[in-house]
Amino acid sequence: MRIELLHIEDCPNTAKALERVEAALAALGQEDVPVHMRGIRSPEDAVGTGFAGSPTITADGADIFPDGSPSNDLACRIYPTPSGYAGAPTVDQVMKALTNFGL
Repeated sequence: MRIELLHIEDCPNTAKALERVEAALAALGQEDVPVHMRGIRSPEDAVGTGFAGSPTITADGADIFPDGSPSNDLACRIYPTPSGYAGAPTVDQVMKALTNFGL
C-alpha cells in the first residue's frame, strides 16, 4: 500500500498530519510503510490525486477520509475530530481509516 500526504507549500498542518500518520502506522505495527510527501503547487498538480485540501492523506491514490471533496484549489483542509474541527485528523482517526483501507 502506498501512503501519500498531499500538501501545499507552507501548510501549517503538514508536519502535524505527517506525525499522526506515522504514529498511526507504528500503532498498527506498520512502521516500515513509508509516507510519501507530495507537494501540490498548482491546480494541475492536484488533478487525479484525490487532493481535497492540504493536508490530504491517500492510500493507493484514494483519500482515506472520503468525506472530503476532491478539489484543485490550493487551500487548507479541515477535519471533524472528537474535540471539534482541526487541521489534521487524530491518530485514532487515521488508524481507523487505514484499517478500513485494508492496512
